[in-house]
Amino acid sequence: MSASNESGGAETPAKSPRFIDDLKRTHRCGDLREGDIGKEVVLFGWVQSRRDHGDLIFIDLRDRDGLTQIVFDPNVSDEAHTLAEATRGEWVLGISGRVRARGEQWSKKEQKMVSAVNPKLPTGMIEVVVNQATVFNRAETPPFEVTDQLDTREEIRLQYRYIDLRRTPLQRTLRLRHEINRVTRNYLSDQGCLELETPFLVKYTPGGARNFLVPARLAPGKVYALAESPQLYKQLFMVSGFDRYFQIVKCFRDEDLRLDRQPEFTQIDVELSFVNQDDVFKVMEGLVFAVMKQALGIDLHELFPSGRFPQLPFAESMAKYGNDKPDLRFDLPHVDLTDTVIELDGGGVPFWQELVAKFKNGTFRRDIPPEIVKALVVPASANLSRPQAEELEKGLRDIKGFKGLARAKIADDGSWVQSPLSKNITPEARARINEACGAKPGDFIFFQFGKTDVVHTVMARLRVDVAKKMGLIPEYGHGGKWKFLWVVNPPLFEFDEDTGKWAAAHHAFTRPVDEHIEYLESDPARVLCYRYDLVLNGFEIGGGSIRLHDPEVQKKVFATLGLDEAQARDKFGFLLDALRSGAPPHGGIAIGMDRLVMLLSGAPTLRDVIPFPKTNQGTDQMTGAPVAVDASQLAEVHLRPVVPVAPGGNKDDQGY
Repeated sequence: MSASNESGGAETPAKSPRFIDDLKRTHRCGDLREGDIGKEVVLFGWVQSRRDHGDLIFIDLRDRDGLTQIVFDPNVSDEAHTLAEATRGEWVLGISGRVRARGEQWSKKEQKMVSAVNPKLPTGMIEVVVNQATVFNRAETPPFEVTDQLDTREEIRLQYRYIDLRRTPLQRTLRLRHEINRVTRNYLSDQGCLELETPFLVKYTPGGARNFLVPARLAPGKVYALAESPQLYKQLFMVSGFDRYFQIVKCFRDEDLRLDRQPEFTQIDVELSFVNQDDVFKVMEGLVFAVMKQALGIDLHELFPSGRFPQLPFAESMAKYGNDKPDLRFDLPHVDLTDTVIELDGGGVPFWQELVAKFKNGTFRRDIPPEIVKALVVPASANLSRPQAEELEKGLRDIKGFKGLARAKIADDGSWVQSPLSKNITPEARARINEACGAKPGDFIFFQFGKTDVVHTVMARLRVDVAKKMGLIPEYGHGGKWKFLWVVNPPLFEFDEDTGKWAAAHHAFTRPVDEHIEYLESDPARVLCYRYDLVLNGFEIGGGSIRLHDPEVQKKVFATLGLDEAQARDKFGFLLDALRSGAPPHGGIAIGMDRLVMLLSGAPTLRDVIPFPKTNQGTDQMTGAPVAVDASQLAEVHLRPVVPVAPGGNKDDQGY
């Protein structure tokens, strides 16, 4: 074909159409179906696999939406076929061609022609015969195969995260994350919330988490803190009259890392004016129902017909499950034996007798015991062997303060076997404990006694470990079960044994339960508060509180924390001024976006739902962050390097 110029000169050859400039993408690689047979299409993507069948070359072309089989036939385009001969995995191609139905192909295994239809693929009924192709990028051989099932070490995958992210499971998870973001914005906007931003560089204020500190170049010797949450600022929005706020916000905490914690994380942050605790619950329950329906296609009304999640008092949660985030996909409650052991005067067990003596001489309070005795019954149906019981104990050894796990197997006559306690326990105590635990022949009873916080931590972990061993829950993931609940009314204060002072269990601006305000000065241990956690399958996915807006009650809280007016002003002066300037009753919550996506997607760790995560050591395998900077850069922010002195060395030799 040729085209003539308007001046009557010689004709010039017509330009071949160029991909992207002239040949625009018509479909994504997961779009085409039988109804598209006969269409001329343009696809862009990566080479997933290549199969050379002699005259015909088949390539699975991949993009974020799926795979399409494309066919290079020299009888259709010799040029495109030649290109396909050189093509390798992860090359980036553009192709144009015609959609046709898949026919038959020769099966070496069956030695006959068989259907080429692939029922495992949404596009498996069709293929595209290529008439034109181009190579956008001749990729080097990747360090690992881009496939769904992969046994490559995680540090290698994180080093080449941009390749790892091409894999379908991660792409599917990040699409789910996008969908949750979209539903959240739409729902909260419909609830009258305004999406407002808050600063990342903030004033350091004491709280429950360690902050990242940022040196201030323009203020020598001073630092900013990276915000661990927008807490104070979202309260200021309420004081400013914005009434309802939300933000999908990045937050920062310099904490020890684990499978469900990262140094930088995202939360759905919400604050509402003129609300009580139940009002907050209704808004957030509506959000969760919307997310589950629109992002996963799950109607939670089938599980929660009232549209509401159950509520569990904090004290009951601790007593039955050992923590404030119980997994209710299975039963296995703890049995608190403290009162029973006290009534039995220790039941002949020396350690228990020591505990009883502390209660009798008034060292311990019965209503808030610093030491307790707890039991967990594993039913005979679990067929738990002695080696398995020992393996469960080994799995608890990393818990600080753990000294061992006592156990007893119930014999047919109710006696205890495989138990060090059987040497000392009195028959009466053994019978009472069997009855209190509901233990039957063949059951195992595990015991833990000592400091309350250690006992709770050990028994909470043990409960989950036993459930996994019994097959009641999977090693990770939801297993098709969704157990949401609110844990409510925890203590406002916790006693710090190191300092001998009361500390805020959450933060100093949480509102006490109205009936307990009278105990703020006389008995802080009794004061419960309007704080709440939203729990899913044993993970806390959100937490918040109704805030203190009454300056007089706030003074009493500060006094309990040992803060006088001057100290309170130094730490929180700007917020105190704001609360005195006409603060409405208000409360809020933050939902952990990363943790929510992890649970909804069934991913094993938080690192699998964050595009570019850090390792458990807080490093970025891909970029090498954090990195050292030279002395001149440190000097700009008024810092100097501190290099450890080697044993026997002197400071001059170490670069000081």
